[in-house]
Amino acid sequence: MIDHVGLSATDFDKSKAFYTEALGTLGIKLLADWTFGDRRIAGYGVDRATFWLHSGKQVRGDAHLAFRARSHAEVNAFYSVALSMGGTDNGAPGPRPHYHANYYGAFVLDPDGHNIEAVCHDPE
Repeated sequence: MIDHVGLSATDFDKSKAFYTEALGTLGIKLLADWTFGDRRIAGYGVDRATFWLHSGKQVRGDAHLAFRARSHAEVNAFYSVALSMGGTDNGAPGPRPHYHANYYGAFVLDPDGHNIEAVCHDPE
């Protein structure tokens, strides 16, 4: 249903490093890295870029993005790496049975305060 999504980053280099490492744990790679004048853009995905990060004005904590993980181990790795890259804990890895019986997720705030989640919908 959604073709792609983008977020603005106030410190592009810090956010790019954060997403490159954290999303890498989920098999999501940096596929594009462009500069247009004073605007920088990075695209992430598996086969094609579907998540776009761009330099921009300060907008704090107005977005929630969830990235699909293939296992609980990937959720755990995402959380650990995201914290090591400057993310802030917003919900440690674990079951979230109030969503559904097999929901296993972790939440971190990115360098701009956006709520970024890794989620696995499969039983362990």
